[in-house]
Amino acid sequence: MTSRTTSGTTPAATSSAGGPSAAVRRHATRARFAIAVMLFVTVVINYLDRANLSVAMPAIAADLELTPQMQGLLLSAFGWTYAAMQIPGGWLIDRVPPRVLYPVCLVLWSLATAFMGLVGGFVALVCLRLLVGMLEAPAYPINNRVATTWFPDKERATVIGFYTSGQFIGLALLTPVLTWLQTAFSWHWVFIATGAVGVVWGVVWYVVYREPRQSRANAAEIAHIADGGGLVDVEAETRAAARGKTFDARDFAHVLRSRKLWGIYIGQFCLTSTMWFFLTWFPTYLVDYRGMDYIQSGFLVSLPYVAALVGVLLSGVVSDALLRSGRSVGFARKAPIITGLLLSTVIIGANFTDSTALVIVFLSVAFFGNGFASITWSLVSALAPQRLLGTTGGTFNFIGNLSSIATPIVIGFLVSETSFAPGFAYITGVTLVGILVYVFMVGRIERIPDRPDVAVGGE
Repeated sequence: MTSRTTSGTTPAATSSAGGPSAAVRRHATRARFAIAVMLFVTVVINYLDRANLSVAMPAIAADLELTPQMQGLLLSAFGWTYAAMQIPGGWLIDRVPPRVLYPVCLVLWSLATAFMGLVGGFVALVCLRLLVGMLEAPAYPINNRVATTWFPDKERATVIGFYTSGQFIGLALLTPVLTWLQTAFSWHWVFIATGAVGVVWGVVWYVVYREPRQSRANAAEIAHIADGGGLVDVEAETRAAARGKTFDARDFAHVLRSRKLWGIYIGQFCLTSTMWFFLTWFPTYLVDYRGMDYIQSGFLVSLPYVAALVGVLLSGVVSDALLRSGRSVGFARKAPIITGLLLSTVIIGANFTDSTALVIVFLSVAFFGNGFASITWSLVSALAPQRLLGTTGGTFNFIGNLSSIATPIVIGFLVSETSFAPGFAYITGVTLVGILVYVFMVGRIERIPDRPDVAVGGE
């Protein structure tokens, strides 16, 4: 993108209601839609590099003679560092612009992924998986930072739903490709191929991405974003606020004091617990507990991912439609989340049938619900103190993704070699907790003020 500095709207370009006039809207560019596509592609790659291990796990387990407990440890390795680095990652996001931080992380985690295909030992795989988790940690907080910068409130849930759908589109369409690679060559190529794609895309992101005022977006589009609640100047403001400062524990304490934020933190843990079952144990469940071969399991794995894709695309559209119809932000954002969590509890039905077809139906409905509930980042955008978007997003993702550690390990210890039923019971119980949290802890949706000393002192 060429560099272009744009100014704000003139009085003539603004309606009496304070928003951009119809004439300005007609002449506004659509640069933000290209940003949405870039986020979508990045999420596809991000989730392929999370889920590739689950695709290869049955073959790795057979090759290295891994027990269920060892498999659970390897599957959870990503989560240990991914969760641990969320808060440091959020601190970085408030200081390093997405144009630089995202491609650096992309290239490095993709190289670590590719090296997983070049090693053959359990310890080496665990170490590389820890590295991938650490380097992917800033990804979703960066996505939220970019979406909050580039999109007005009434478009943001749709955009979050669109780019979040990338995780399911990629897994639905490309999981069969990865299983074919594994069958035709070996499990090593699952990691080499996905790693190579990420390195290329990291270069593309650096070349193309810009902040709104340095992009091809014209003044009318920037006015449309800003007047609609998009934080188009957040990079300059956060950089000025952070200049000369190191980590301030008071900022971290501030985002831990709010009951509203704790509601979405705990709710995210409950939501992502279902997702991490699908990203870790699901292919092994089909192969080892349902007796399928790799190709058949690769096809059936894709069906719940397709259902989740439909759910996540609908969630953002439904949420923004509710908001435009006059519903409150709280109702528009929370209704799809709670509805989706209720649908996710259907996963328990897999414990009461021997029919593979019915199992896939139950899991598809559950993953549709998980996708429909996946607009939780819209609540981070709406609630986080403006100066602490990265810190809030990092804390949210840290607590939420403790499930990436808990889910693989807990399931690994709960299941036996003949029964997966305790694993589904665990996922259902956690999901019910999530419903209670959103109903009783998350109240009115409004931006939380910054620390009083910052707001008053102008620091």
